[in-house]
Amino acid sequence: MLIFILKRLGVMLLTMFALTLVVFYLTNLEPNLVKLALSAGNMRMTPEEVQLWLENRGYTDPFFYRYFSWLGGVLTGDWGMSTRFDTEVGPFIAGRLAATGALMFWVMIVMIPSALLLGVLAGMREGSKTDRSLSLVAIGSTATPEYVSGIIFTVIFASLFKEWFGDFHLNGSAASATGRNGLNITFYNFTLPVITMAAYGMGYIARMTRASMAEVMTAQYIRTARLKGVSFRQIVIKHALRNALIAPFTVIMLQFPWLLTGVVIVERMFGYKGFGDALVQAAENNDIELLLTCSVVSVAVVLITQLISDIGYVYLNPRIRVK
Repeated sequence: MLIFILKRLGVMLLTMFALTLVVFYLTNLEPNLVKLALSAGNMRMTPEEVQLWLENRGYTDPFFYRYFSWLGGVLTGDWGMSTRFDTEVGPFIAGRLAATGALMFWVMIVMIPSALLLGVLAGMREGSKTDRSLSLVAIGSTATPEYVSGIIFTVIFASLFKEWFGDFHLNGSAASATGRNGLNITFYNFTLPVITMAAYGMGYIARMTRASMAEVMTAQYIRTARLKGVSFRQIVIKHALRNALIAPFTVIMLQFPWLLTGVVIVERMFGYKGFGDALVQAAENNDIELLLTCSVVSVAVVLITQLISDIGYVYLNPRIRVK
């Protein structure tokens, strides 16, 4: 197992190196640099003034020199300055990640138990009315994009609970972690995004759990347990449930990268100042340093969750052996 983990870590480092090199190249193309100079300096700058502005800030140095200089800064904790927010990128993105982490935490708390419950109940008796009804709910939630379900939930809650949109406030750690101005967490910009993202991801996990549970319930050892007179409840809890959760575990781990990118739409829709909002503003304002940092964080989250998924799959399924 140790050799497997070390090999995966080596592959992760090579992948991060390759992807950061590609992102650094794309963000430092000449049109992007010219746009950066005009937006950070003066929109009326002449081409000569733009060139001088870039030269004074090292943007005209050789590509690989600039890349390894930036990479060295990242490794030493110097992520650069954000031209959009006029602050150090490291502490700023840490605060935004903390805010998004709080959002993702509650999404997982709501989404995973609900999805597993729906999937297990549907898969226990394949083809029954319960199976068809719960499968319809799961398919409907997955087929509805976040920007559609977000509008639907907003209309429903705004009509039924108007006072929650203006009076329901929570001042928690996530608010203070967002950085410069803080974040006033309300029912609208926190609870509704949680419900929106949980509803979208819940259906996919529930369908995978249902398929896995239905397959396990037809296994030979389940038939043997039934012939021995074991109760249906004990069969499900003691025999079927653990094996049925092996496949959904991988799907659940893959939700973390999806949540990190899915919050881009949801955070912008509900005005939540998190990682997704920072990523969008970095792209809109050609904030190269912030955009590079967001890319590194996204790649790291994807690779780490995949590694955890592989390790967890081995432990959940004893038939898998790592060589």
